[in-house]
Order: sequence, then structure tokens, then C-alpha cells
Amino acid sequence: MFAFLKNAYHYFLAFVGNIIYWFPSRKIFVIGITGTKGKSTTLELTNAIFEAAGRKTALVSSLRFKIGDKSVKNMTGMTMPGRFFLQKKLRKAVDAGCKYFLVEVTSQGVLQHRHQFINWDAALVTNVQPEHIEAHGSFAKYRESKENFFRYVAKKSRKANKFFFVNDDDPSKSYFVNAASNAGKIIYFSREKFINEEMDMGKKSIGDWLQSNFNLENAAAAAVIAESQGIAWPLIQRTLQSFKGVPGRMDYVQEKPFAVVIDYAHTPDSLEKVYQTLLTRTSNKKLICVLGAAGGGRDRWKRPVLGRVAEKYCKKIVLTDEDPFDEDPMGILDQIESGFSKHQNKNYFRILDRREAIGKAILLARKGDTVIITGKGTEDWIRGAKNKKIPWNERKTVEELLAKCNHRD
Repeated sequence: MFAFLKNAYHYFLAFVGNIIYWFPSRKIFVIGITGTKGKSTTLELTNAIFEAAGRKTALVSSLRFKIGDKSVKNMTGMTMPGRFFLQKKLRKAVDAGCKYFLVEVTSQGVLQHRHQFINWDAALVTNVQPEHIEAHGSFAKYRESKENFFRYVAKKSRKANKFFFVNDDDPSKSYFVNAASNAGKIIYFSREKFINEEMDMGKKSIGDWLQSNFNLENAAAAAVIAESQGIAWPLIQRTLQSFKGVPGRMDYVQEKPFAVVIDYAHTPDSLEKVYQTLLTRTSNKKLICVLGAAGGGRDRWKRPVLGRVAEKYCKKIVLTDEDPFDEDPMGILDQIESGFSKHQNKNYFRILDRREAIGKAILLARKGDTVIITGKGTEDWIRGAKNKKIPWNERKTVEELLAKCNHRD
């Protein structure tokens, strides 16, 4: 009964928000980007291309909220806020003369009906990997939540010409094609097609930041969205070539004498791809990794897997706090450590204080090494028990520690 009432509550709020702000999505092109990884980057790349083409945009993402040329950091702790938020932003975007509204669509947002009563023009799925299993009950149900977004766009959106963008490389692609239900134009994108058919890598350079598999995948997604809106390839290519990156995503704080990189990676697949990419860029092939995992019952299954991935790629590992919530922080580290090979790995340290842990990793670094710090990205808090929030800025912390460090090889 409680679950039913909670579900009805969220549905009612979505409905009322649409009425209060007088159906704003009818007057703007609305694009929803879902998936496990790459939502923020794909959204920012798409936005950059639209802006370069003179298209006025608004966006809602885990990083920021933007309407026209005004942008503020997302301080809510939610990628896809609810309680009238999206409808209000849509109304402001319409009133400001924006032509496109880009939204990161999360599985939790779909469960809470935040996508409903919006007339979407386009839906894109980046990829689907196991995440939020405890919240959804299974990987299949997690994926289904994202499929339901596609179904909603297909069956409920009143827009006449709808677009569905599907990653041709993703094993779950058929689920999303079926969910689109022949309701609009299905457009596939893929990393390989992007490289081989469009980028002409023998003649063109795409810029240092995009030189990795997962960023190429995000660029491919942004490119097909832009092309569907009549933006010419030369402009798309120039924009991608000049793109400087997204804060907290493969974010280099320092490159020499040793590199220090911040990345939001918090799933086994994304962590492995980050490590693989950095190894190709690290002259001596030595990674020093700062690693933690979220608490609060969030995806306990992945903690030992994260440990196995880190052990495979990292020369030295510093286990530390991330967002323990109401769990024992040391217990979380125990579970990550359990992924090490019979606990034979001696090249790791357990330092609960995240600032101290990052400082340790910097002290361990030598010329040519890469220090990679994952899990927090641009998040503003470390979240502890009883809803305690400790202010946190990963990049600022790293910069302060580097400034104090007199370390030399």
C-alpha cells in the first residue's frame, strides 16, 4: 500500500507541474539522454555543437543547469530533480527563447515519473551496465526502467517527428529498439562507425580529450543528434576537435612531472576503461589509484569487483572513503579489499581520510607516473551517517596538496 501511495504521489506531482507551468514542452525540442555511463559528457558535447551552430539551448544535468547563456552548478545532489523542477525549467527555457532542452534521464527519475507529462522529441541511450541493483532489484529491472523512458517517448509524447538514438555496440540495444515500437526514426551510432566513416583518422585530429574509447562513443552519440537537426559535419567536427572536456571526467589537474587525473568512474566497467585509457597515455605504464565505493547499501556487489579491477591495472592502490552514508566506512574498504587476489596484494594502503589518501598517492608518485582519483568527480559533499554532509572539492583538494608537495623524482 505504501509503495502504491508513493508511486501515485510522484505521478501526481509530475501532472500538477505540467499544469502549473502550462505545457511548456509543447513549444521546445526536448532531448532525453539516458544510460549508465556518458550521459553528462554526451549532453555537454551535444550542447557545444548546438551552441556552435547558433542554436539556443537549455539543459539539466548532474553537473549544471543552463538556460541560454546563464548556467549554475547543480548543487541538489540529484541528476534529474523532481517536484515541478523540470517543468519549471522548461517554462523558463521557452520564455527565454531556447530552441532545445537537453536532460539527463536517470532510472530513479523514471521510477518517480519525473519524465512524465513532458512531450519529448528525442531519446538516446548511451549504454547499459549493472548499477543501482539494490534499488531496482535486478539488472533486468534497472534496464527496464531505462526502456520505459523509450516506451514513454514512443507512446505518450505528442510530438509528431520523434528520434530514437541507440548505441549499436551495446548488448542491450534490441531492448531499446523494441521499446521505440516504430514510433519514430531509429538512428544507430557506434564508436567504430564514428572513427572509420566520419572522422577519417588518417587526415584529421579529434583533440586529445576525445582520444579514448568511451569518449569516442559519447562523441558519436552527440554527432548523430546534431546531424539529425541538420547541422553539417564540418561544424560538428570542428567543435569536437576544440572541445576541452567535462569537469570531473578524465580531468587532468597536472600532467608533469607526473600526471594527476580526476574521474567520476564508479562502476567496474567505467573504472576499467579509465585505467585502460590512462595506461596508453602513461609513459612508464604505472598507475597509482585512489579508490573508494559508496555506502548506504548502494551496489555492494560491485565493491570486490572494483578491487579486482584496481589490482589488475594499478601499481599501487590507496583505498579511501567516498560516501559511506550509514555504513561502516572501514567495512566498505574491507569489501573492496576482498577483491584482491587472496589478499596477496601488498601494494595498497588503507587511509580513510580522503584528503590524506590523495596526499599519500601524490607522495608515492614518480616522474612519468599517473595518479588517478575516482568516484567523486565534481561532487560537492562527502555524505556520512545521519545525513551528514561534509563539504568537498576534489580538484581544489588536489591542487592544494600539489602546491604543498615538494616531491621530486
